[in-house]
Amino acid sequence: MQEQLKQLKNEAIEKINVTDSLDQLQEIQVEYIGRKGSITTVLRGMGKLSAEERPIVGQLANEVREAIQNELSTKKEHLEKIELDKKLAEETIDVTLPGRKVTVGHPHILTSVIEEIEDLFIGLGYEIKEGPEVETDYYNFEALNLPKGHPAREMQDSFYITNELLLRTHTSPVQARTMRALDNEPIRMICPGKVYRRDSDDATHSHQFTQIEGLYVDKNVRMSDLKGTLDVFAKKMFGEDREIRLRPSFFPFTEPSAEMDISCKTCGGKGCSVCKHSGWIEILGSGMIHPRVLEMAGYDPEVYSGFAFGMGPDRIAMLKYGIDDIRRFYANDVRFLKQFDEA
Repeated sequence: MQEQLKQLKNEAIEKINVTDSLDQLQEIQVEYIGRKGSITTVLRGMGKLSAEERPIVGQLANEVREAIQNELSTKKEHLEKIELDKKLAEETIDVTLPGRKVTVGHPHILTSVIEEIEDLFIGLGYEIKEGPEVETDYYNFEALNLPKGHPAREMQDSFYITNELLLRTHTSPVQARTMRALDNEPIRMICPGKVYRRDSDDATHSHQFTQIEGLYVDKNVRMSDLKGTLDVFAKKMFGEDREIRLRPSFFPFTEPSAEMDISCKTCGGKGCSVCKHSGWIEILGSGMIHPRVLEMAGYDPEVYSGFAFGMGPDRIAMLKYGIDDIRRFYANDVRFLKQFDEA
């Protein structure tokens, strides 16, 4: 039996030395030292041995098993290293090659225009104010001289949540809230944000759009202050050669009220299809704050006066960059948006 064990050891080591496969190595392990392997089979005959021979054969069997296991481990480590080196050679990456260019995002064109307008008015001493998009009927209408049943509500009665809550139809409620909160202090502010109105979606209208409204309240504020402010705005946004004109209009929260036009950049004021051959393009609404609006906000209209204006950054962007359809701003077409990387 001892000779048989020594012979199995030599056979196993010889097979281990010549194999070049991890799978074959596993098969050799099972064949010789597995639970049903050759060495185990030999040891099952130990019952036939004398009491003196059993310890000798048992010790030899352990030595043979250990020797085979050591050879297997050494060979496995060697083959694994060869396989790893081969894989590394096949999967080599040339780290000196240039990498893929990382695409850097940029602000949406409307965001850029809004920030440009904000920077302009901050430079004039205005503050940026914000308010809720879900607004009460009182602040959205009544505090702005639009009581229930007023006919001017007709074009703005839109997305109601309850009888007294709705999605704001303009950012003017922020002005009313700010005036009430400041309690007779001078105010110079603009309030940008999203607004919502029931409207047909076409090239120039959308049920959701952005708006920026401005407010200036103090003692001795005059219409000439409003015109001077809007003139600075027009020249900074559209070029120093732009002219403005104010046309009489009507807004419930201002009196007198005026629409502001700028001279057409395309034709230089001579008349073309862009300005409908008038030489002028309407751009925003404005006016002196109605005394009743001041009074409802807690200001004495005999002491304080002010002006307000409202514009749509969507329309400003369309005019500034020659965009023909307001819906392009909200379609998320990357091809359209990438045109304004440097805007």
